Amino acid sequence: MRAMLIANPMATSTSRRARDLLVRAVAGHLDLEVAETAYRGHATELARRAVTEGHDVVMTVGGDGTVNEVVNGLLEKGPSADVPQLAMLPCGSANVFARALGLSNDPVDATRAVLEALRAGRYRTVGLGSASPDGGAERYFTFCAGVGLDAEVVREVERRRLAGARADPSLYARTAIRHFFSGTDRERPSLTLEVPGRPAISGLFLAFVSNTAPWTFLGPYPVNPSPRAHFSRGLELFGMRSLDLMPVLGAVAGMLTARTRPVRGRQVLNLHDAREITLRADRPMAFQLDGDYLGELESITFRSVPRAIRIVI
Repeated sequence: MRAMLIANPMATSTSRRARDLLVRAVAGHLDLEVAETAYRGHATELARRAVTEGHDVVMTVGGDGTVNEVVNGLLEKGPSADVPQLAMLPCGSANVFARALGLSNDPVDATRAVLEALRAGRYRTVGLGSASPDGGAERYFTFCAGVGLDAEVVREVERRRLAGARADPSLYARTAIRHFFSGTDRERPSLTLEVPGRPAISGLFLAFVSNTAPWTFLGPYPVNPSPRAHFSRGLELFGMRSLDLMPVLGAVAGMLTARTRPVRGRQVLNLHDAREITLRADRPMAFQLDGDYLGELESITFRSVPRAIRIVI
């Protein structure tokens, strides 16, 4: 079995030595090509080459950002039976997609499980989401997208990481609290939600679009605004009509305790099992996919992509 292993040397949760051990463990079982990423977008280029060269499997050693880039390289021409299977060895700070699929957050345990699945020929076909900014190229996401406050927090975290900060749950929590009180616009809602066949809904400050649950993790704790989100269904949306302190605290508490029902509240908007969602803004708004900040935009359309990719699991 031919495999390409794409490793992110900047992955946050393991040392270089630990990553080398994972690579050696895998190399003994596969006809393996190892490639390290050197810049943003490099994993997409490598995955695209793996498709062209006819690899059977593409493996990632990294976090959700690496996985997202690889998925977009594999699916550049759309879902197809000719696309290699994807196997993940999680080494990021959150590993949301891998954990949502049931992989251990421990890289050694995950490697053992992936190798067992490869030997047994086990895989799972899952649905993804796609995001098409107005005037931009379509991009796939594995577990979530966000417009507004959460994307602003991701942007600030990325700035702090470039300045030397370590990406861990406390960095995200501190940045979110600081930005909520002193960085984001809590007075003027900008977003309007459009769903085919329904009246538009305006007056939203932020929106999360989920392809699975949980939306993210705060260390070991799931953060779950849309517990009904699932790889086999359409997309879920969670939105806020107010950024006043009490409604936000109530929503956060609901996200940390929700298990089967969406977060509720007078200032909360939920959308279930949607095939297409468009968000329009009256000013440029921050945008993130799978925890990567992608800039500002004024219009974006999300679509559900059923049975998009095969995951070794």
